[in-house]
Amino acid sequence: MSPKQRRGEVTSDLLLEAALRVFVTSGEQGLTVNAVIQESGVSLGSLYHHFGSLDGLIGALSHRWLDRLLGELAKALQGADTARAGIAAAVRAYLAFVQEHRGPALLLHSPLADRKGMARGREVRDAQEARVSGVALWIQLHTDSGELAALPLPLIESLVLGPVVAVARRSLSGIDDVDLDEAARLLPERIWRSVGA
Repeated sequence: MSPKQRRGEVTSDLLLEAALRVFVTSGEQGLTVNAVIQESGVSLGSLYHHFGSLDGLIGALSHRWLDRLLGELAKALQGADTARAGIAAAVRAYLAFVQEHRGPALLLHSPLADRKGMARGREVRDAQEARVSGVALWIQLHTDSGELAALPLPLIESLVLGPVVAVARRSLSGIDDVDLDEAARLLPERIWRSVGA
């Protein structure tokens, strides 16, 4: 990597990290170009050069953390010997991600991310194709083996992730009635009952 490329990477990282800090402390309303520039110490021109717009910066930030979350899920699934163990590992990995990366989890579960995901769902999914196909392949393998119910892939994904995302959102919203450790212990068996063959 050339020195110019390294500087560009450092500048991009500064902007992404600043955008996340601004979002966590000020919410969607506070996430403005000026706030990111002030927080990062990077020039306005650099933001536009690297990301094209605030929307591009937010998209890149969401993509970065979604890729990491999906990577954790794929790793959890691949390390499991059975479908049941894989479902349990994926649930635990998702909830551990939420606990360990609260700021990024807030962004990924925010109305802002929902709106962008709904508007550009196919584009987001295509950008994550490598991660998504690994999960899909794992599900297909265990459906073909008879361990998972013979349901369409989107339904399996929804049955597994739906409850986990709902618990994560509830916890991230500041409601103190959800213990993520307890959820990680209890949810896998309940979810398994809905997807096991």
